[in-house]
Amino acid sequence: MERNWKRDFSVFMGSQTLSLFGSMLVQYAITWHITMTTQSGSMMTISIICAVLPQFFVSPFGGVLADRFDRKKLIAFADAGIALTTLALAASFAAGYDALWLMFAAQAVRAVGAGIQTPAVGAMIPQIVPKESLTRANAVFGSVQSVIMLIAPMAAGALMSLAPIEALFMIDVVTAAIAIALLLGFLRLPTRAKATVPAGKLEVGYWMDLRDGFAYVGTHTFVKRFLVFCAVFNFAAAPVACLTPLQVTRSFGNDVWRLTAIEIVFSVGMTLGGVVMAAWGGFGNRVKTMALSSFIVGVTTLALGLVPSFWVYLAIMGLCGVAMPIFNVPASVLLQETVEEAYMGRVFGVLGMISSVMFPLGMLVFGPVADVVPIEWLLVGTGAAIFAMGFFLLASKALIAAGEGRVGRGETIAV
Repeated sequence: MERNWKRDFSVFMGSQTLSLFGSMLVQYAITWHITMTTQSGSMMTISIICAVLPQFFVSPFGGVLADRFDRKKLIAFADAGIALTTLALAASFAAGYDALWLMFAAQAVRAVGAGIQTPAVGAMIPQIVPKESLTRANAVFGSVQSVIMLIAPMAAGALMSLAPIEALFMIDVVTAAIAIALLLGFLRLPTRAKATVPAGKLEVGYWMDLRDGFAYVGTHTFVKRFLVFCAVFNFAAAPVACLTPLQVTRSFGNDVWRLTAIEIVFSVGMTLGGVVMAAWGGFGNRVKTMALSSFIVGVTTLALGLVPSFWVYLAIMGLCGVAMPIFNVPASVLLQETVEEAYMGRVFGVLGMISSVMFPLGMLVFGPVADVVPIEWLLVGTGAAIFAMGFFLLASKALIAAGEGRVGRGETIAV
């Protein structure tokens, strides 16, 4: 039995890793193309909004679909839609039509696919992996994906120097096709209770499930506090997540290798952080591990706004990357352990909705400001805010109780 779930998880992980590699090639190509051709904070803001805002609207519905239908088929369907969009973009560029609005439109359509895919992926891991192995499985999954995040910018940088941008787009199409074949051809999972829905009851049941999902989040104290924290964190993290490439081009040089370097060291840091979490597992209280990550991310974000040397900048970026799995792994496991399986997709859908909307909101504020004031000032201010948020985690009784395992699936806690 143990060997079976490990095999299934390996197939699932391999499929999603291939999908991630192709998607990241496309994302780097689009982002760097816009960055180097416009050097505009406003254009970067439009790009970020197009890349993530559609996910805000789609994620709650994607969560309902993940709880009602076969998650494996949903993931394959979303991957196929994203690949077809990328194929159309490649064809357009090959024909000589490369307007910026076309990239923005492609990012928006790809975000719709992500809104369907992401909740299903988050909900599917505890469906494959037994509860006692969730921390290690999430850490290994994160580490493997971090390795791909390390390889992808190097590959993107090399290909952008040697080949036309449509070559990167076609690689995404090929990797998506292989990922879908692995998922549908080799992953065997039992049909879940709500994976088959009578056609006549789809519409009524769908909207009822959507309403019940939001009601569940509203009455589950830990989930509600956790999602509020994620919302504020994502808003404050918008400059370090989205404006650092623009900062590098303005402050250190408009070179592809510099943009590649910051992505590489961040990915190396994330890989190391995943290895640390796989070996260590974090503190006994998962929330304390998340707070440690918040402190590190806050300090490193602030430092990125102060250092004058690009090489020191890279070292700090790497440390920031190490901190990310220290937050993401225990956060994912907390949701997977605490949320009832029947609501898993919807909760991950709401999380995706919050994450996707707070980044554009942050960029709507910080992007235009970055054309008026130095990005370094924004990093110092938001870094201090992220550091302070670590104390919010430690002060919340509901979060601490969940971190200690004192909240079972579906339970609430009086505060």
